[in-house]
Amino acid sequence: MQPQSSLRHTLEILQKTYISHPMHEAFHHDPFQMLVAVILSQRATDAMTISVAQKLFEVTPTPQAITALNMQVLEKIIRPIGFFHTKALALQKLSRVLIETFDGKVPTTESELLSLPQVGRKTANIMLTLFFHTPQIAVDVHVHRITNRLGWVNTKTVEETELSLTKIIPKDLIYDVNRVFVRHGQEICRPISPKCSICPVQKYCKKVGVTQSR
Repeated sequence: MQPQSSLRHTLEILQKTYISHPMHEAFHHDPFQMLVAVILSQRATDAMTISVAQKLFEVTPTPQAITALNMQVLEKIIRPIGFFHTKALALQKLSRVLIETFDGKVPTTESELLSLPQVGRKTANIMLTLFFHTPQIAVDVHVHRITNRLGWVNTKTVEETELSLTKIIPKDLIYDVNRVFVRHGQEICRPISPKCSICPVQKYCKKVGVTQSR
């Protein structure tokens, strides 16, 4: 595990390297739209997710609108993103639960968020951090992979990584952990053939040149 000063410096470098997060910028104004976008983003690029989600919200910006939309029409809108049938079913199920249980609003607590269909810890933590003022570390494959490579944690699952990172990440940096590591994982620190030679935090990495996913 790296000393706190090194950990903080690494995150600060990545903050300056990745100033924005397209998904956050596109949907930060509406928790329901962000929730839908995160669900659509599974096995899809951010660019494709944003494009498809924005077209979807032109027609169905609310849970009520999604439940009222014909399934074939919904599938047609989200078809470019892949797994469109499964995701269309998931969005209608999610929207019905929000309407029936939460008056059409995205709930604000961890337990309520985790009770929603298609919402796991990563998605719940993103929502808690961005909208509900209870910052949590959202760990996905990028956060898991990169923090292991950096030597911050030595874990085998995202759940273990979240628990370990919660103990060492300063509270004022929690908001940026998922944002910067997702960008870094997509652009530089890839699962296979990472671009170590141009990595801005290479000197802090314990596994420079690694070529297999971890």
